[in-house]
Amino acid sequence: MSCTEMPFEDRRNAGRRLAERLRPYRDESPVVFTLPRGGVPVGFEVARSLDAPLDIIVARKLGAPDQPEFGIGAVAPGGVHVLNERAVRALGIPEDYLDWVSERETAEVTRRLQLFRGGRPYSSLETMTAILVDDGLATGVTARAALLALRRLNPRRLVLAVPVCAQQTAELLRPETDDLVCLQTPKNLEAVGLYYRDFAQVPDEEVIRLLEEARRHT
Repeated sequence: MSCTEMPFEDRRNAGRRLAERLRPYRDESPVVFTLPRGGVPVGFEVARSLDAPLDIIVARKLGAPDQPEFGIGAVAPGGVHVLNERAVRALGIPEDYLDWVSERETAEVTRRLQLFRGGRPYSSLETMTAILVDDGLATGVTARAALLALRRLNPRRLVLAVPVCAQQTAELLRPETDDLVCLQTPKNLEAVGLYYRDFAQVPDEEVIRLLEEARRHT
C-alpha cells in the first residue's frame, strides 16, 4: 500500500470517519469503550460525535515464548482468560509458562485500570449500548477478551467498531457481537499501521488527557 492509498491520516481522523457509520446508535444511550492506548484517540472522536461517555477496557495479549508479538491468548477484567488452544498445542507451550504469562499480564491489566480509571469498578450496562473501539485488529485476540469482559456487564447491545480489521478476524469476532462495524476489511492485513499516515505510539499521558477531556464534556 502506497502513502497515497492510506485511508486514514491518523487515529483522530479514523475516529471521525468511524463515527459517521455509528450515528444510528446515537439515540441508544451508548457508552464508548476503548482499548488503550491506541484505541483511545479513535474512541474519543466516536464518543464526542455520539455525545456519549468515554471509558476504557483493558485487555492484554499473552505472547508466545520468544515471540511476544504472536498472541496465544489474552486476559481482561473480571477474570476473563482466552487461549488459542490450537496455537498452544502446535507450539508445545508448557503449562507453567501459561501460568506465568497470564499472571504477569493480569497484573498489568490491574495496573492500567488503576492508572486510567483509578480502580473504579465497572457499572452494569443493562439499559445501554456498549461500543468497543480500537484503532485496528489483526488477530483480534485482545478484542475478543475485551468483548467477553463487556458482555458480563449485560449491555443491551454490544458493538465492535474499528477503522480496519483483517477479514478473517472480522468473521471470527462477529458472533461475539450484536453488530460489527469496520471501514476496511483487507483479506491480507500485514500490519494495522500501514493503514495510517501517522501511527505514532500513544503515550499514557495522552490517554489520561483524552479521558479527562471526555469526562468534562459528558
